[in-house]
Amino acid sequence: MKFINICLLSILNAYLVFSLPANNNDTSSVEIINEEPTEDPINDYEIEHLNTIDEHLGECTVLLRKNGAFPLSSEEKEIYLYGNGIRKTVKGGLGSGDISIRSFENIETVFNKNGFKVLTSDYLDAYDECYDKAYKEYIKKLQSEFDYDNGYGYVINHFSVVMNEPECDLPVEEKGDVAIYVLSRNSGEGIDRNVEKGDVYLTDTERKTILTLARGFKKFLLVLNTSGPVDLSGLNEVKNILVLSQLGGNTSKTLVDLVTGKKYPSGKLATTWAKYDDYFANFGNVTDTDYVEGVYVGYRYFDSADVKVLFPFGYGLGYTDFSIKYNRVGLIGDKVRVDATVKNIGKYNGKEVLELYLSKPSTKYLDEPYQELVNFAKTKELKPGKKDNLTLEFKLSDFASYDSKSQSYILQAGSYIVRIGNSSRNTVPCAVIEVPSKIIVKKVKNQLTNPGFEDKIFHSKKRDNLRRVKRFRLHMNSIKTEVVDYEKPFEIDETIKSLTDEEKVKFVIGAHSPEPYGSYVYSVPGASGEFYKFGDLKPVVLSDGPAGLGISRDYYLDEDGNPQSTKGVFGQSTLDIIPDDARPALEFLFPHVPEGVKLLHQYTTAIPIATAQAQTWNVEFAKKIGDIIGSEMTIFNINLWLAPALNIHRSILNGRNFEYYSEDPYISGIMATYVAKGVQSHKNRDVTLKHYVANNKETNRSFNSSNMSERAFREIYLKGYEMIIKNTNPGAIMSSYNLINGVHVNHHKGVIANVLRKELNYNNIVMTDWLFGNMSANDPVHKYPEYVPYEIIKSSVDVIMPGSKDFYDNVLEAVKENKLSMEDLEASATRIYNLIKKIQN
Repeated sequence: MKFINICLLSILNAYLVFSLPANNNDTSSVEIINEEPTEDPINDYEIEHLNTIDEHLGECTVLLRKNGAFPLSSEEKEIYLYGNGIRKTVKGGLGSGDISIRSFENIETVFNKNGFKVLTSDYLDAYDECYDKAYKEYIKKLQSEFDYDNGYGYVINHFSVVMNEPECDLPVEEKGDVAIYVLSRNSGEGIDRNVEKGDVYLTDTERKTILTLARGFKKFLLVLNTSGPVDLSGLNEVKNILVLSQLGGNTSKTLVDLVTGKKYPSGKLATTWAKYDDYFANFGNVTDTDYVEGVYVGYRYFDSADVKVLFPFGYGLGYTDFSIKYNRVGLIGDKVRVDATVKNIGKYNGKEVLELYLSKPSTKYLDEPYQELVNFAKTKELKPGKKDNLTLEFKLSDFASYDSKSQSYILQAGSYIVRIGNSSRNTVPCAVIEVPSKIIVKKVKNQLTNPGFEDKIFHSKKRDNLRRVKRFRLHMNSIKTEVVDYEKPFEIDETIKSLTDEEKVKFVIGAHSPEPYGSYVYSVPGASGEFYKFGDLKPVVLSDGPAGLGISRDYYLDEDGNPQSTKGVFGQSTLDIIPDDARPALEFLFPHVPEGVKLLHQYTTAIPIATAQAQTWNVEFAKKIGDIIGSEMTIFNINLWLAPALNIHRSILNGRNFEYYSEDPYISGIMATYVAKGVQSHKNRDVTLKHYVANNKETNRSFNSSNMSERAFREIYLKGYEMIIKNTNPGAIMSSYNLINGVHVNHHKGVIANVLRKELNYNNIVMTDWLFGNMSANDPVHKYPEYVPYEIIKSSVDVIMPGSKDFYDNVLEAVKENKLSMEDLEASATRIYNLIKKIQN
């Protein structure tokens, strides 16, 4: 037997042993079709939560092209269904962003249940055979590359296993009445997307089939069951394209509802769709990613560089059409108010989104993107001929630019153009605000080192006719300069002061066994972790997200009465890559369910991926999502939800983009704010913002440095966090794995202690992402150093998760050797203690 390094066994501390069953109230029974069916009657809360989400799922979808062929009439019940997404429909991404739900039906099943006659069973059977053959070969290849010297590291580096779509050149009908092609793509934690056919690009088979159907069928719809953009160039003949996205449990039902007219699409893109070669952001290498685009991210780049895109940011059609008219614009202090009217001028019911943008003056001193989003609003449902009046407001000071030379947020002197429209490529000026001279909005200190390059600059050649646009003059005294005090002391509780060093250190290490590699009993089956259980007080329990509440669906009671999950840390596809002769040494990764045990269940709701939530541009829906999560947290005794996730779609290649909202920090911050408000409406339930900050790549994610300017950091990557902290004061924040300019975020006093604590006045919990033993064992290059536990606490991160005896020993030794000050330790322990006390009510 070849030696397999399993020194990272401590990962299992967080997952192997659980306790206490959840509180389920079985009420009514409905028919459930599932690949792994359960016999439990469905609960009232499940029905209520599914119905609440279902009301808004049409808003998550984006109609990119239309020619009036859809929706179908009630008589059109024969249909040709093609594509990998018909039977392999994707409800959401992989990794910790995935959850197990009671049931999930694919698109073919739901069309059949709704009375359609699917005419392509032979094609679908042949496709399954082709796919299964390709998948077996793919797994065999991964097994052949298995690293026997670091088997555990190999598994970690394949946390998600995603195969490119294979070439399955199967015959299709060339003519007919109605055809739908569903193109699916999946992605996941720990793996980035590929710039290859079958991922970013269509396969030859996909392209050929789609064009054949578009040319030959009277009605044809291309459906994109994807988490992000694919390159759709060369498909100009396709006249109906729908971004279905990945919508959780009712993904398939939503497509049928849209096709039959029970629902209508009213979403807008939250990320620009372009030819892949036209995207600018560089994805870097294994160790470093240079953010040379600076603030020119997403539409800020495309609009400023005048690059033609396939479908712009904020764009989306409906079955109906709208007219937009702005009525009045006002300025009070530095608050801008725009009143507008939207009218439905089409033949179907629908909703429209109004988007407000700001063009700031660009100077030699500080360049600016062509425009940036500053607010948006969505109409109520409008019947044909009906109107809705909307008001959009924003403060100029909230969109100050960062000047690293003066170390301050400023408004430059010049003309600020306010624009209104329904996409970044369809706006008109509605006001000009003159700022007489430079205003310092907030005085801070630079916190990042020089990245080693200068940010790129792009200038649009577009010119506006502003002769008839109303002008305002900003009064200089309407904005008061804020100056940050970096010397403010942290609170230290007297109870914490009275504890021994050992007791204090226990607070800053997540709940763990006192023995190395020992298991720890959590209080909720499948919980992601807990904080230190102090005395007789209730534990603080954490659950993963953001696809829903990520606890174990199925578990059983062991002989000691402790619940054990039927699933391990890794999905089955990841376990499949372990060769047979390597499995004995990695046996601890495989879940084992004793024969004859009774399975127990706890059912949670799969919500749409964050990108789909953002595509609604509907803050009330976001709040409902949070309310559902908060309700289920109460049912299953969870205190902190490890979501929402606020990183930016800097590149479409990031495998975890489905967990994030948008390429734009403003819509990300607003949607996350309302999700948080929904969760916080439930007593003792709160959110955990993640992954702070600039976690925009999964390849070598723990040892890849995001290299960026101070301005890009503050205006793009920090902005969403800043908004939600100001709006909701979230209970916790999770720091990210990556480095910034060569320094681990977990160690970075500048971005944690100074920016979060002192500048943003955040005094709640900051936890690490889950650190397991020697993380560098999975680093192929070893350019950057390993995490140092006591340096993490020194930066004012409060707790290392999920915790281990080794981390406890490291921090305790640092205290005794004066490498970690007692003040830093006690400040972090105090914040944990305050949260523990809070949830006792």
